[in-house]
Amino acid sequence: MKKPSIIIGKKQIIMSCLTLMLAVAVYINYTTAPEIKEPDSIVSVSDEADTVSYGETEFVNAEADTSADYFAQARIDKMNNRDEAIQTLQSMIGGGDITEDEQVVKALDAVEVSKLIESEGTIESLVKAQGFKDCVAYLDGESAKVVVKTEGLDKAQAASIKEIILDQSDISAENIRIFEVK
Repeated sequence: MKKPSIIIGKKQIIMSCLTLMLAVAVYINYTTAPEIKEPDSIVSVSDEADTVSYGETEFVNAEADTSADYFAQARIDKMNNRDEAIQTLQSMIGGGDITEDEQVVKALDAVEVSKLIESEGTIESLVKAQGFKDCVAYLDGESAKVVVKTEGLDKAQAASIKEIILDQSDISAENIRIFEVK
């Protein structure tokens, strides 16, 4: 009886390398992400005159630092969305229902996601190094959105943020949006 031989082809090696690169990028993103601290106290507003209801959304005029809450929640949401995308790509790569060519395409998509994650982290770090209090970057391959915490954004600061994005990504200048949170 013949023993079954295991043949490792180029596609399997490429798939293994791409999966390993994705895992390393996720690990680096996880370890370099800033820790989100729980607030020391919760501010509650019981005066109904300060509460305005617009459908299901409720805006409350409170003393809490809402911009810090925004950045913390934005980071959590972004991390959760990226984790879901990575899990979906990994399940597609690991699924036995697709061809090897489709697996290579999915692995390349996974590498692209990891590059976007790395670019977002680099952009956020460089923008903070410019003196901004906080920053969250969103890249999708075709456009970039950056939210910065500042008391007033002038044209020179916006230009420096745009320059950072252009240096760190392949996104064209007309697809870059910069938002300010005070």
